[in-house]
Amino acid sequence: MQDGDCDLVIVGGGSAGCVLANRLSADGRLRVVLLEAGPRDSNPWIHIPIGYGKTMWDKKVNWAFFTEPDPNMNGRRIYWPRGKVLGGSSSINGLIAIRGQSEDYDRWEKLGCLGWGWSSVLPYFRKLENNPDHANDQAHGANGPVSVRSIRARHELIEAVIASAKALGVPETKDFNSGNQEGVGYYQLTTHNGLRMSAAKAYLKPARKRQNLRLLTDAHATGLIFEGKRAVGVRYRTDSEDHEIRAKHGVILSAGALQSPQLLMLSGIGPAAHLQEHGIPVRVDRPAVGANLQDHLQIRLIYKCAKRITTNDQLNSLFGRALIGLQWLFLRRGPLAVGINQGGLFTAVLNESTTPDIQFHIATLSADLAGAKPHPFSGFTLSVCQLRPSSRGCVKLASANPLDAPLMYANYLDTDLDRRCVTAAMAFARKLAATQPLKSYVAEEFLPGPSATTERDLLEFARNSGATIFHPSGTCRMGTDTDAVVDPRLRLRGIDNLWVVDCSIMPTLVSGNTNLPVIMIAEKASDMIMEEIHSRVDQLQNVA
Repeated sequence: MQDGDCDLVIVGGGSAGCVLANRLSADGRLRVVLLEAGPRDSNPWIHIPIGYGKTMWDKKVNWAFFTEPDPNMNGRRIYWPRGKVLGGSSSINGLIAIRGQSEDYDRWEKLGCLGWGWSSVLPYFRKLENNPDHANDQAHGANGPVSVRSIRARHELIEAVIASAKALGVPETKDFNSGNQEGVGYYQLTTHNGLRMSAAKAYLKPARKRQNLRLLTDAHATGLIFEGKRAVGVRYRTDSEDHEIRAKHGVILSAGALQSPQLLMLSGIGPAAHLQEHGIPVRVDRPAVGANLQDHLQIRLIYKCAKRITTNDQLNSLFGRALIGLQWLFLRRGPLAVGINQGGLFTAVLNESTTPDIQFHIATLSADLAGAKPHPFSGFTLSVCQLRPSSRGCVKLASANPLDAPLMYANYLDTDLDRRCVTAAMAFARKLAATQPLKSYVAEEFLPGPSATTERDLLEFARNSGATIFHPSGTCRMGTDTDAVVDPRLRLRGIDNLWVVDCSIMPTLVSGNTNLPVIMIAEKASDMIMEEIHSRVDQLQNVA
């Protein structure tokens, strides 16, 4: 295929884009082009599960964004890593396989997104999954492209957390993904034989040799091409040269919650006044483009461990590093094979919550920042986040230059609900650490430390140290109301032949990590888009 000769252009080779490229090219009838601004996924640290400590700061595979100064976070700019490589953030994330709660999706349906309730999305979660640990469970799949594996090796520290949580009334679970999340246990990971299972590996690798699929890397999309109210192509830049590619059936934006709205606004679709500020002609006045930004704020409580059993101890020792390297090299086991966060906990801390409202990521490692050098002492981390924040931020243009990063206003902790939930989550984490048997593993609380004694102290700690847990969503939200950006079939309202398929379409953030939900969204979207295009072609043939 040459430029200008395809049926569909997909912008963004991340989790959603990889799924779409595979599914839409599978039957050979559609000629598909996938544009990815970053390189191929050849960096070896991508494929080693613990390697995201390396890719977290590597601008070759990471957009390395920062938010605008957030007044609710004492004016801090928060680092927001996003994947800039085939596989997108699935190539640099923490590998945790979480779907969210059944109520999350039923809530979408109640908001007008028909066909997105739990009973409708569950078949797509099953379709994407290859999970031998739950092969006989009706909630799981055994033949999908995404390998999901339970952590088999037991860790003394995680076992202590589980026992203490049970003493506080949190039930033990072996599956956070049945729709009911409540419980404590080991996470399932998107790994296979000790290697990362990114969307690029799961979906693109099997499809790359198809004659009807063209892959363009290091190709930064700069704008959409229209004929009247129809999207007919994409402008992109590669090697400092500008190109155009046209598509017979349209364009799919899968650039993520930050760059999908940015590309729409650069192309004249967004809040009219904002576009005019930057000299961009308004094609469709859609105020909700870039609005409704949601993210999970992470608060990390760090403890010095009374026993030398943490990943810090292994990584801070030459012998320890050699041992875990050999474990992975010959057995595909050990810390390199499971990443950092091994244990999870979901529970409710607010009286008004009817389902779990907080999530723990329990790491047998501690550091000043995610992906930073481990502390020199034996340490572990209880990371807490509010699952359904009510605060809303937005994404705006910095300029009309498509190569400039968008402006991101996170607006964390803007509501009383969020402030109450975050401080209650921290209080629960402290209660957990003070409960046996975990208590016997705690030498001291390193952060926030014993000087933080009041709810106000805890909130101030959250403002001074809170960070993203990498789940920005909601900026091109789906719905049927007049403000919605896309309809429930993910078609952009006001423009034909243009779809948005990524976490930006979420009306409300799901309760947990977003990678599996994004893959599910793309699986469902593939069916809807294929159905629409084939119906269109059949109608034309009948007329002829």
